[in-house]
Amino acid sequence: MQQQQNQNQQQNQQSQQQTYAEPPQMITTKDSLYLNDMLAWNLNVMKKAHAASQQCQDPEVKAELDKCGQMHQRHYQKLLTHLNTNTSNQTMM
Repeated sequence: MQQQQNQNQQQNQQSQQQTYAEPPQMITTKDSLYLNDMLAWNLNVMKKAHAASQQCQDPEVKAELDKCGQMHQRHYQKLLTHLNTNTSNQTMM
């Protein structure tokens, strides 16, 4: 019985570690909700970093806040690019 539990655990770990060479053509509802959350998080942090940068007096801190906001903006744009590419590929099928 212990051996079977160990085999089941190994199979679960292997299935969780599976990676894809390309993203799937369709995404699940759970994936869609997670992507939506990721977009919201990046947009929120981007806005907060910009607002904090506008209020900041120290030029070094201001530069770091701007850099942080730009990084999150790049992440947001990259997610949108991937989603738009995936959407246009699905409509072409």
